[in-house]
Amino acid sequence: MTKTRHHPPHIYLDNAIYFISAHTYDDLPLLTDKRKQELLDLLFNLLKDYSYQLFTYSIVPNHYHLLFKIAQGDKLPDLFQKLHGSLSFKWNNEDNQRGRKIFQNYWDYCTKDEKDFWTHFNYINLNPIKHGLAKDLNQLKDYKFCGYSDSININGEDWMSEILENYPIINFISED
Repeated sequence: MTKTRHHPPHIYLDNAIYFISAHTYDDLPLLTDKRKQELLDLLFNLLKDYSYQLFTYSIVPNHYHLLFKIAQGDKLPDLFQKLHGSLSFKWNNEDNQRGRKIFQNYWDYCTKDEKDFWTHFNYINLNPIKHGLAKDLNQLKDYKFCGYSDSININGEDWMSEILENYPIINFISED
């Protein structure tokens, strides 16, 4: 286990399942659909490079969430340095705003057990509804920047309904 100075401190565990949350600086809505896709494309490539197993994700205009299993926990900072650094450089050049801070640091949390895993899984998948980007589960299927439809395509709607019912999100309020 390795620690670095961060508040809260990052804790890097091997073969752990991490819930990750990263916000844009000052929560600015900088993640357009084009940039969400660029984030996803780079993220998918990096996850392959690091042999991480992605369970689900969601990206909204000012933040994103991930749920994945990592082989080597101490590689986590490198992944986010590459992800955030590459995208910040690209987007700042596009916007002619060199030096602008795009992302806050990321927040990480290791799931404790099966219930914790599935509750975070559901929270991530339903996040676009919370932020008004989809009105309901039917619209969520069409939201391109979330793993909800991927999960349905792999496991079926009955499976997804069972996961949502068995591991409900408590105090989940839409922000629209």
